[in-house]
Amino acid sequence: MATLILVRHGRSTANTSGVLAGLTPGIALDEHGAAQAAALPGRLAGLPLAAAVTSPLQRCRETLAPLLAARPELPLHTEERIGECDYGDWSGRKLAELADEPLMKVVQQHPSAAVFPGGESMRAMHFRSAEAVREWNARIEAEHGPDALYLMCSHGDVIKSLVADALGLHLDLFQRVSVEPCSVTVIRYTRTRPFLLRLGDTGDFASLVPREPSPEGGTAAGDGGNAVVGGGAGAG
Repeated sequence: MATLILVRHGRSTANTSGVLAGLTPGIALDEHGAAQAAALPGRLAGLPLAAAVTSPLQRCRETLAPLLAARPELPLHTEERIGECDYGDWSGRKLAELADEPLMKVVQQHPSAAVFPGGESMRAMHFRSAEAVREWNARIEAEHGPDALYLMCSHGDVIKSLVADALGLHLDLFQRVSVEPCSVTVIRYTRTRPFLLRLGDTGDFASLVPREPSPEGGTAAGDGGNAVVGGGAGAG
């Protein structure tokens, strides 16, 4: 079956301001995120991509823009089901403020039971995105053959849940996975099992350097022992 290249969008203005963007419209890449996106064509050079599939949100479309400019023949498809989790009433709020919400403990320790007020459950996000990947795997294989590679540009929590799915992990363990902005995660699907070939690959080890937590609520996975809801801003 197909090999899926998952790209998290580049660093956004919401990431650097410590805001949980969710489905909020108009969230663009910041200057560093734009540079990350500009480097993406070079990182993927030589890979015969059959198609690109994107979340409908602006930050994902901006991330893929340089790649599409470099490869004008690459088909682009929009897929609502790999869009960001609907955080409902949490959307647009500071992560530092949300850390004190009772629901945050559920999000961190028992995410399969987390339902965002006015939004969706993490379980629903997980199911819809996994279903989308399986349908796209079948479509890409039917159109391009079993050795085809294709790309999806999505969001931190969505990609983490897809990694958990590929590894056969319960959703309650997905917060142990970290994917930084514009990182590349690769899953090869076969008839019997998926294989995780890359996880959160940025080609940069700067994020491993110890640093002080951000006053906006932390930018690195593991700050205070918690995962960054939405994925965080990464290093840089």
